[in-house]
Amino acid sequence: MTNKKEFLMTAEGYLKIETELNDLKLNKRPEVIKAVKEARSAGDLSENADYDAARADQAQLEMKIKELEFMLENSKIIENGQRDIVDIGSTVTISYVEENDEEEYKIVGSLEADPFNNKISNESPIGVAIMGKKVGDVISVESPTGAYAIEITKIA
Repeated sequence: MTNKKEFLMTAEGYLKIETELNDLKLNKRPEVIKAVKEARSAGDLSENADYDAARADQAQLEMKIKELEFMLENSKIIENGQRDIVDIGSTVTISYVEENDEEEYKIVGSLEADPFNNKISNESPIGVAIMGKKVGDVISVESPTGAYAIEITKIA
């Protein structure tokens, strides 16, 4: 019995991975195959650094394609139908209780997390703390630097 990992993601995240996979297959793969053929035609393969580099690029590309295919095959798209509780796909405004500072975050699956663009994973400390909560809830968030309190002020 195998325990396969399920990748939770938004429809937007799924589309992004699907687009990247198609680009790799339709554009990058032919380029790499061409580079391998050109390097092979340069002569002795035992001392051909260009050939070795092209083959390494090809192996890396094929690994990335397999990884993306695996993600898509094992993904579960979360559609946030409810807007009264925090779930993947929710855009949540929180207030840091002690700092009187507000932030807006989109809750996404771990593959889509991009903290610099305020997309946080449901597996992050804040994500774990607010999943399933409602507007007005005050939650303690555990972090490596200690616990702090936040309040959910808006869910969209």
